[in-house]
Amino acid sequence: MTTDTAPAAEVTVSPRHASQKAGVAVAALILGIVAFALLFRAETVAALHVWETSTAYGHCFFVLPIALYLAWDRRDAIRGTRIIPLPLAALLILPLAAIWFAAERVGLMEGRQLMALAMMLVLFLAVLGWRMAWAMAVPLLYLVFMVPFGAFVTPWLQHFTARFIVAGLGVLDIPYVADNNVIEIPEGTFFVAEACAGLRFLIAAVAFGVLYACLIYRSPAKRTIFVAVSIIVPIIANGLRGLGIVVLGHVLGSAEAAATDHVVYGWVFFSIVILLLVAAGLPFREDGTPYRPVLGPSAPPPSRPIVSRIVAAAAMAIVLTAIGPASAGLLERAANSEEMTVDPQLALAPGCTELAPPPLAHGDVVTTVSHRFECGETILTVTTTTLPPRANPGAVLAAMRRRSGELDAEDATSGVLHVPGLTPGAWPMVQTDKPTRLTAMVLWADGMPARGGMAFRLAQAWRGIAGAAHAPVIVAVSIDPGEEHLAAARLQALRHSIVTFLAAQTNLGAQIAALSAARGGP
Repeated sequence: MTTDTAPAAEVTVSPRHASQKAGVAVAALILGIVAFALLFRAETVAALHVWETSTAYGHCFFVLPIALYLAWDRRDAIRGTRIIPLPLAALLILPLAAIWFAAERVGLMEGRQLMALAMMLVLFLAVLGWRMAWAMAVPLLYLVFMVPFGAFVTPWLQHFTARFIVAGLGVLDIPYVADNNVIEIPEGTFFVAEACAGLRFLIAAVAFGVLYACLIYRSPAKRTIFVAVSIIVPIIANGLRGLGIVVLGHVLGSAEAAATDHVVYGWVFFSIVILLLVAAGLPFREDGTPYRPVLGPSAPPPSRPIVSRIVAAAAMAIVLTAIGPASAGLLERAANSEEMTVDPQLALAPGCTELAPPPLAHGDVVTTVSHRFECGETILTVTTTTLPPRANPGAVLAAMRRRSGELDAEDATSGVLHVPGLTPGAWPMVQTDKPTRLTAMVLWADGMPARGGMAFRLAQAWRGIAGAAHAPVIVAVSIDPGEEHLAAARLQALRHSIVTFLAAQTNLGAQIAALSAARGGP
């Protein structure tokens, strides 16, 4: 029988010296984590806000306790692994800081958060060395689930769910008419909204699948297979859930009756799917095998004391990490060096009268002005927001979401509102639910109408560095009907009210262009 033993050079370290190294390493890591929390305060606050407000990321509160448990589960292997700091490993932060800076400039908060976490992992590598970092790889990498990312796959998930439902209805021979994410059967109409895309189920399933695989399996192949299954099964299960709701509406004779409490049904169905995944994975478990320390070949005595190398590693990591936030802070101060207020002259549409302007909501910037109009039984609110020419594109798009009410709504759908004879001819249209709001918006950037997306982000990021001759201007026309559910006829009437109002603003495009140019700068 053979046993794993460490080379003599690995086991002759005195307990007192090992304890001293561990104490200094822990202190250095705590200092580094505090420094990172200060440097990336915006990323931390944004993540906490998403955790609190989004049902898709509520599980993030449990990630840190789970990571600590994973570390405790490997305590014997961690205890038996030497700390050999690698100060030069801190240089890995430089490319990560460059990516963080690029993400900050284009306004991608998820990219900023992921790079901030990656730089913190490099801190652990530099302070503890590759052996200890490898021994702690699972609990450290599990911290990735603290970053609320993945929302970009929602449109794809919506499309897949809608196509899955359509295919199922065809197999079951239930008559239907489908238009993108809208599915109509004789008993009513169903809409595959963002909340029905299954993102919350998918993210929670992947986080659970990784935890389960790391606890039950030791083989990388088995872990990979189980995580892959944890991704595929929830996507298909959500399609079955959506199909089940539509079929239930067909059986009950009412789409509304089937949609009642469909989120609750979804969580029950999701729980059953998770239990089936657990049961399927149990026959292949390997959790009886203990974790072993990471030993490796003997290392020559360091040229400097270990303690000073630990301190040097932490200091290098903190200093290199600070380069990105410091550079972004300088550009941000230049962008916000002046305050601007603009107020276009709006024409009265037929049948409309202007009311007293509404008070600005708490937290609105001084660059926003509002008008309110009564058109028949409908109240329209028009807000014009101007941002500095060098504004971060993330701030511009956040202002648009604030104007449309997406930040406070449970769900939102987007479309395009065509206004004949108006420049620009097509306005993005956002409809939010809980609360219900309809908002038509136009964004002018660099003197012309602009759409969101990566093209705008990249162009505005460059303007933030090199300067711009025009300031971004957002004009939003909103209706808050005060009704939780809008019938198709009511929705069409509200859209018509916005189109009629905008059609009267024949000079609005020229005014926005002039205002944008007037507030521009080098």
